[in-house]
Amino acid sequence: MATLDFKVVLEPDPAGGYVVLCPSLPGCYSQGDSVDQALANIREAIELCIEDMRAHEEPLSDC
Repeated sequence: MATLDFKVVLEPDPAGGYVVLCPSLPGCYSQGDSVDQALANIREAIELCIEDMRAHEEPLSDC
């Protein structure tokens, strides 16, 4: 299986913790109390988005 590389945007949340999103995958975002947790959570969210795209036979080349 090929390795896919996605850029993410990580920002501090004024309420605490961090918000992170993947601009290449609309609607793919997450959060975490620490940078490490937020990055782990977005990695899981990306994997789920890709799994869903494959299940619906949507092309990953648009990402």
